Amino acid sequence: MKLIDIGINLMHRSFDKDRHLIVQAAGEAGVSPLIITGTNERGSLEALSYAAKYPGKLYATAGVHPHDAKTCGPATPRKLKDLARHECAVAIGECGLDYNRDFSPRDTQREWFIKQLELAAELAMPVFLHERDAFEDFFAILKERRAGIKNAVVHCFTGSEKELDAYLGLGCFIGITGWICDERRGRHLAGLVKRIPADRLMIETDAPFLMPRDLEDGGGKSGRNEPKYLTHIAEALARHLEKDVKVLAEETYTNSRLFFGIE
Repeated sequence: MKLIDIGINLMHRSFDKDRHLIVQAAGEAGVSPLIITGTNERGSLEALSYAAKYPGKLYATAGVHPHDAKTCGPATPRKLKDLARHECAVAIGECGLDYNRDFSPRDTQREWFIKQLELAAELAMPVFLHERDAFEDFFAILKERRAGIKNAVVHCFTGSEKELDAYLGLGCFIGITGWICDERRGRHLAGLVKRIPADRLMIETDAPFLMPRDLEDGGGKSGRNEPKYLTHIAEALARHLEKDVKVLAEETYTNSRLFFGIE
C-alpha cells in the first residue's frame, strides 16, 4: 500500500533533532513522497532546500500562510515566484484566510491570498489552500479567480456540508486529516466524506499537528504527529467510506500524484 502525505510541516522545530528519521519511518510505512508545507518566505525556502536532498521522496509548496501575511512586502511576489520555480516546488501555498486567530489583519490576509492566486494562475501551478472561520470571504475570492487556477485543494477540510458542496462545485480537491479519527470534533466529517468523489479526495497528516485521537500510542510521550501515521488515517477514512483501504490508497495516491505533477 502506497500513500502520499500532501501536507506535512516537516520544517517545524519539533522535527529538528530527527527530521531524517521521520522521512525514513514514513517511507518504511509506505508513505512516500511527502509534500512539505511552505508557510512563509523563509519557511518555503527551507522546505525546498531540504526537499532537494531527497529527490523523488520530498517536494514542497511555496507560499505565505494567512498568519504570516503581515510579514509580506513589495519584494514578496518576486521572491515567491523565484521559490515556485525551484525543481521541488509543486504548488503555491499554503495560502488563504484564517479569521479564527487573526494573527494578520483581515484586509492584509485577503490582499496576499489574492496575490498568491494570481501567481498560481501566472505560473500554471496548483494551489494549496487554508481556510478557517472565513468561508464567505474565502469562497468569494476563490470563486472569482478559480477559472484561472490550474487546480486547487482545500487542505485540512473540517467544514460543513454547505462548504464542502461549494468547494466541490468549484472543482476543488479535498484534503482529509486525522480529524476524521476524532469521535468528538470529527463526528460530522465522518458522514460528509461520502460526498467527496473518489477522484477529488486526498489525505494528509498536517504533522506535527492533528495527531489522530484514536491512535493507540498517541504519538508516544511527545504527542507529535508524523507522516507514518497516514496509514492509520487511511484505514479510518476507508471504514467511513465502506471501502477497502487498498482501493482508497490507490485512488488517493493517483489523485495526489496527478494533482502535484509527481512522477
